[in-house]
Amino acid sequence: MNATTTQTRHITLDALRGFAVMGILWVNITVFGFPEMAYISPIISTSGSASDIAAWTASFILFDGKMRAIFSLLFGASMMLVIERTSATGQSPAKVHYSRMFWLAIFGLGHFYLLWWGDILFLYAMSGAVVYLFRNWSAENLIKRGVLFYMIGSALLIIGMGTMFVLQSEAAQPGASQEIIDEYILMMDQLGASEEQLAAETALYRGSFIQLLTDKVTTQVIDPFKNLFLGPLETIPLMMIGMGLYKSGFLLGQGDPNSYRRLAIWGTLIGGIAFGGLAWLAANGEYEIILMMNISQAWSTLPRLLMAAGYVSILILVIQRFAHHPMMHRVAAAGRVAFSNYLGTSIVMAFIFYGWGLGLFGTIGRAELILFVLSTWGTMLLWSKPWLMRFRYGPLEWLWRSLARREVQVMRIAN
Repeated sequence: MNATTTQTRHITLDALRGFAVMGILWVNITVFGFPEMAYISPIISTSGSASDIAAWTASFILFDGKMRAIFSLLFGASMMLVIERTSATGQSPAKVHYSRMFWLAIFGLGHFYLLWWGDILFLYAMSGAVVYLFRNWSAENLIKRGVLFYMIGSALLIIGMGTMFVLQSEAAQPGASQEIIDEYILMMDQLGASEEQLAAETALYRGSFIQLLTDKVTTQVIDPFKNLFLGPLETIPLMMIGMGLYKSGFLLGQGDPNSYRRLAIWGTLIGGIAFGGLAWLAANGEYEIILMMNISQAWSTLPRLLMAAGYVSILILVIQRFAHHPMMHRVAAAGRVAFSNYLGTSIVMAFIFYGWGLGLFGTIGRAELILFVLSTWGTMLLWSKPWLMRFRYGPLEWLWRSLARREVQVMRIAN
């Protein structure tokens, strides 16, 4: 393989990861600045103005779940890359991999308890521990089974979430038993969408760091483990698909250009129409909370995979077209230090919105939150490349690698 091919290969994966780490903030910004359920509905914790609804609709159609899906695909691809490189050096792939997943889990738990409840690193670490078992499968097998498992997971989510409608209907019947009514009340209470619960959550995040930490280690202590249910339903299948797409060369930009174009067009078109229909259904249903839970958490899963595939294809075509452009190299640099950018974003956003920092939680409109996203994108693009001109790894990438390999890694690039 010549030097040009190697470089193209790396810039494709790195730039994809850069676009993903920037895009995921567009979705996460809502739950940095508002209570959790504001992510589900545009009329929760806001006035429900035209700008609030427009901001939620744009985020739902264009970004919701797609960036997380791309991130999961790339995690599977990167995992295969590390396994290949480790094997080539004669080291034990299993030892290196499980050491990396152990420390990633520690980072994830620290992220959750100390910074932000929306951590995905712990879930990724646990899922990564499972998908390693499939590393020797063929590309075709990984993709086919990954898609099959994803579809089964989507079906289970749709059926499971659909029981909320059943309980809602039964509780609304004139002769509903007290047991059914109590079960319905408990379900609604667990959603945390009442005015009292939203006010309490807002007060908590405007409070001190000690208040937040105390809440995390008491009322939310097992939440990272509860979130692992997403592993077999979504994360593991997506990682499997990512492993297969890496092995096939698709994520390296080595596929047929016509295949990328077809998937780019049909994936985004069909997925986009489906998401547009779901957004219309949400508006037509006046954003009723149980409807919104089903739309955002279950009904959107299948078109989400289509749009994620379409987005990846579009981005690969763009990366190939502008592979030598300085801006693309900045995006790729942001992807090379995606771990630092992801956790660094949480630190900055927690400081901006939480009470131990600037305390802006719940005070800024949805549309205005996009300004924080854009400024953070600019920061990622500005710092990542100059840093990598001097150092081999991002600061947190260096720490993770040093811990996983039980040896302090050489950080500075020799002159």
